[in-house]
Amino acid sequence: MEDPTVQILNEPKRAGIFLFVFNIRNALKLDELGLEIMRIAVPAALALAADPFASIVDTAFIGRLGSVEIAAVGVSIAIFNQVSKVCIYPLVSVTTSFVAEEDAIIANQIEEEKEKIKDLENSSSSHGCTQQMPPLGSKKKWWGNMFRTTDKPKRKYIPSVSSALLVGGFLGLIQAITLIFSAKFVLSLMGVKSGSPMLPPALKYLTLRSIGAPAVLLSLAMQGVFRGFKDTKTPLYATVIGDVTNIILDPILMFVFHLGVGGAAIAHVISQYLITLILLCRLVQQVDIMPPSIKALSFRRFLSCGFLLLARVIAVTSCVTLAASLAAHHGPVVMAAFQICLQLWLATSLLADGLAVAGQAILAGAFARKDHKKVLETTARVLQLSIVLGMCLTVLLGVGTEFGSVIFTKDKDVLRVIHKGIPFVAGMQTINSLAFVFDGINFGASDYRYCAYSMVLVAMGSIPSLIFLSSNRGFIGIWIGLAIYMVLRTIASTWRMGAARGPWIFLRIKK
Repeated sequence: MEDPTVQILNEPKRAGIFLFVFNIRNALKLDELGLEIMRIAVPAALALAADPFASIVDTAFIGRLGSVEIAAVGVSIAIFNQVSKVCIYPLVSVTTSFVAEEDAIIANQIEEEKEKIKDLENSSSSHGCTQQMPPLGSKKKWWGNMFRTTDKPKRKYIPSVSSALLVGGFLGLIQAITLIFSAKFVLSLMGVKSGSPMLPPALKYLTLRSIGAPAVLLSLAMQGVFRGFKDTKTPLYATVIGDVTNIILDPILMFVFHLGVGGAAIAHVISQYLITLILLCRLVQQVDIMPPSIKALSFRRFLSCGFLLLARVIAVTSCVTLAASLAAHHGPVVMAAFQICLQLWLATSLLADGLAVAGQAILAGAFARKDHKKVLETTARVLQLSIVLGMCLTVLLGVGTEFGSVIFTKDKDVLRVIHKGIPFVAGMQTINSLAFVFDGINFGASDYRYCAYSMVLVAMGSIPSLIFLSSNRGFIGIWIGLAIYMVLRTIASTWRMGAARGPWIFLRIKK
């Protein structure tokens, strides 16, 4: 019987929407593809969820200080995340795809060299030459020669790795300097005016947290590199160690040393620099991060795609940051409730980013090799898994938040507002999962231009609805606006593949 994937490639389609149900019986099957996805997705999801989980623990500790403090930290985190994501998202996404593509090309070149050596050995044998040739890629134990300059394994050089580290370090420094010197002004733009009780704790937290910006950018650039290598375990180990350190230091600095919200910020900064150190030590063992020359760096390609994603991420984060700003204008109680709901919403939704990372890494390599069969099978599988994940998260959050919200605050007014947001936080999980996974699919296909333009249009439609609904419906209106934003985002992401255009044009071409 003919392989169904090959059959589809031989029968041109006018739409790619069929991928939602393609090979659906195998959606949960742990075959070769399923195991490859799980090996990448599970550690990536755990690593991605670890930082929001640490933020939830921060929120729980800060909640003990009072509703003003938790509201102040909520505004500061929204500002820091907005500025960080403007840099992080393009950096990590471009790095993952470029490293995966370049790694696939290098792997193909190695295979070609192996074939040439094999042919050469066969030719030599046929002419009576029996000299043994060393196998390609043979290496001695590196730790036995750590301090020697001879017999050292040659590390591969990938231009995107060096480019990502340089760009990440530079952007991190710029972010830190900008936020430290403009913290009070930015907070005022977010609704925290000079007479507000939220200003002192918000200013302290944002200023201290900004010191960790270079570490955040560098660590996430390195996570993008490891994802490109399909290694998501190393970032997981580093992130867990850093976040455990953060959780341990939180109560010590906040309550033992009486540093309050400043202690929470310091703990977070220490954990970020620890993560960066661990990842850097591991990375230099695998690749040569020093470029042979400036010309070897891939800045031009890196920055051209990065600027497209910069426009996209500004559009994406503007909607969430605007929602936080609108909540702040409704007072500390509404802002505190919104902060708790948002942290839960993002923490669980980011689990889908694990599937997105797996899809991006596998698809980037498959597109580089022009392996359309692998492209179809991977796309269908991660889409189907995202729907299953979203439905599971809806049940988990619907039940868990209803009874577990007292973990974050004892304030009855805040709890009452939180319960109004539960249907939105839980009910949007399937849509969120699809939106995040489609990000990985489109990035894996290197469809950056469409991703940027479509998201700008989504933001243009979502921002007015957020402002209008917030002014008329308050807290509930903000969440309705966010629901509209996520639905539009998912539709925009689906259209490109569904219409079989751009990188998906191969679906229309008969093989």
